[in-house]
Amino acid sequence: MTDFVLFFITAAIALIGAAAMLITRNAVHSALFLLLNFGAIAVLFLLLQSPFLFTIQLTVYGGAIMVLFLFVMMLLGAEKVEDAPDRIAWQRPLAFLLGLGLLVVAGTAALRVGGSAPPPAGEAALGFGDPAQLGELLFTRYLLPFEITGFILLVAVIGVVVLNQRGRRSVVAPQRREELGLRTIELPGIERKSGD
Repeated sequence: MTDFVLFFITAAIALIGAAAMLITRNAVHSALFLLLNFGAIAVLFLLLQSPFLFTIQLTVYGGAIMVLFLFVMMLLGAEKVEDAPDRIAWQRPLAFLLGLGLLVVAGTAALRVGGSAPPPAGEAALGFGDPAQLGELLFTRYLLPFEITGFILLVAVIGVVVLNQRGRRSVVAPQRREELGLRTIELPGIERKSGD
């Protein structure tokens, strides 16, 4: 019975975190709610008695992917979007309660001695969460989706960098232009603005 209660608490935290991620207007706050969601999914793996998947979920998604998301958001200047006080008053208490609830469930699942979660049914029951089996599946049966996911992430980061650089203009002081040997090229049909 305890497993079902812990599951429903964790699932509720994951769903509320996902909904808050979609509702929040600030990109950094949205990324933090996504991190809460990743943590809840990791606790679900822990409830299934798969410590390897728990660790990988926190390390890969909670660590590497979130660092990538935050890097791209900071590159775009998302941290400057909202300096005003929170317009949604419930956001901070909700994040605190969800994080506290997730810590309680994770602690209960980690310290639980008696009873065990029922093993997953079907094909995954044999060696569920075993690193050797996961590695074999990842690099044989799921190699193409794994490579496509990596390629999509790479293209997304390159696209963000290109779009960000397109919006910026390199402003070099006239004295520095002479030092560097830069010259202004006049293009037909394009008017120069004052100050260029």
